[in-house]
Amino acid sequence: MRFDANCRCHGPSSDSQLCAGPSAFGGGGRSRCALTNLTRIATMPSGMSVLPVRVLVAKPGLDGHDRGAKVIARALRDAGMEVVYTGLRQTPEQIVSAALQEDVEFIGLSILSGAHMAIVPRVLALLKEADAADIRVIVGGIIPDADAETLLSLGVARVFQPGASLEGIVDFLRANRPSRELA
Repeated sequence: MRFDANCRCHGPSSDSQLCAGPSAFGGGGRSRCALTNLTRIATMPSGMSVLPVRVLVAKPGLDGHDRGAKVIARALRDAGMEVVYTGLRQTPEQIVSAALQEDVEFIGLSILSGAHMAIVPRVLALLKEADAADIRVIVGGIIPDADAETLLSLGVARVFQPGASLEGIVDFLRANRPSRELA
């Protein structure tokens, strides 16, 4: 699902509401509009055009609480980033596959279930196997300090624990995006 300021059902919207529109998304008989038409080029004050930061936000494992991930996705979108939200209960394989298909610069994993020490190393290993270790992984959620240090030593770019500000997350992504050649 892509978050954007244009909804196919409602047209331009400043708050990008999610609606029960025509494109099926999610289960339980509910559907949500696609919120597409992302602007790929952002113009910086200097007049130089650059591609926006591309971020995949994922909820791995059996964790069913996605409100925080959606808040993060929206904040990143509002900051001019291109965001792909994978939805709930994604496997590491699904996450890495989506990251490769979407050509993202960051994978943001939101984990509240306590499974971070099993899931994150698997995502990192799959990225390495796919020769995509340049995709940076950030993790947010209920992560004990000792586990956060371990995840950082494994190659996670940053761990955001409870109380992290949305502005801090946006600033980190902007300041730490990998350099890429434009095709």
